[in-house]
Amino acid sequence: MTTAEPVAHNPVPSDEPAHVLSEVRGQVGCITLSRPRALNALSLPMIRALTQCLLAWRDDARVKAVALRGSGKSGPFGAFCAGGDIRFFHQAALAGNPALEDFFTEEYALNHLLHTYPKPLIAFMDGIVMGGGMGIAQGAKFRIVTQHTKMAMPETNIGLFPDVGGGYFLSRCPGHTGEWLALTGETLGAEAALALGLADVSFDATQLSSAWAALAQLDFDHATALDSWFAMYSVATTAYFTGARDQIEHYFGLDSVVIMVQALEADPDAWAQATAVTLRQRSPLMLQVTLEQIRRARTMTLADDLRMERDMVHHCFAPRHLGRSASQSETVEGIRALAVDKDNSPHWNPARLEDVTPEMVTPFFSSPWTPQTHPLRALP
Repeated sequence: MTTAEPVAHNPVPSDEPAHVLSEVRGQVGCITLSRPRALNALSLPMIRALTQCLLAWRDDARVKAVALRGSGKSGPFGAFCAGGDIRFFHQAALAGNPALEDFFTEEYALNHLLHTYPKPLIAFMDGIVMGGGMGIAQGAKFRIVTQHTKMAMPETNIGLFPDVGGGYFLSRCPGHTGEWLALTGETLGAEAALALGLADVSFDATQLSSAWAALAQLDFDHATALDSWFAMYSVATTAYFTGARDQIEHYFGLDSVVIMVQALEADPDAWAQATAVTLRQRSPLMLQVTLEQIRRARTMTLADDLRMERDMVHHCFAPRHLGRSASQSETVEGIRALAVDKDNSPHWNPARLEDVTPEMVTPFFSSPWTPQTHPLRALP
């Protein structure tokens, strides 16, 4: 894609390309994440490029709306964003690279910018939309899913927690479905995403290129410009959640993860048994931390949730309150098992949910900064 309207980006102290393509077409700022081999996993240069682009367009009267998409191996669409670059997390944590702290500070600030953006944001959530990709997409005013959408917050699988504002948007899903999604990392399709309030409209994936091109023809001086565009491209999709809703409400509303899992294990139902197995595979410690996160975030503003998550992620990679180094953290171990050695056999510590104590969990919610020095202190 050529850049019709160049956007000035701040220099990024990295030899890695930004993998973000931007142009203004008509009255719409168009952004394409272009790192298809990594399913558009976010790097620090990508986060900086996105931020600078959005800030420039926010103050540009010619730009009336912004559209975001990812690129697949065969061209535009096919994948949105698989999350943050977890291999970078692993390497940076082991090396003591300060860019790791910058990554999360700047990513969470970007999440806040998206959620509070004064112009319509349209996210084309085709294909994989996970982790950091959800952090970008959930900030959009119009979240489009397709028959290819695979949406999840799977962080507990790598000994992390659903960050990027996950506490805020998951806790606002109906009932206790947010706890279920956060703890299990369950993948949703278009219908379930619509039913749980994590998407707004469904398009046919074969029409995405036409819809993207048509945005450039809209006249945003007419208040109904986007309404007519949606009417043209949206398809009837039942906002139907096929999961075991009553069981989710019962089990994931219980007081603790231990009680949840033990109750699931006592239920002979196939769904309950499979869910218990899934939870037993996750980091026991980070499951407890995640449940506390979701329940605290339910009454928080977005800015306060992001500040809390910034505190939490610092402790994930610097678990000093556990007497551990970065290399001994649950997150580094989880990434090692899933993405580095790929043995899928993480050595969680503690190994059993029943051995996690409140003294291990509570310090994740203590800030290592004062309010005046917090890296996200400027978020309103």
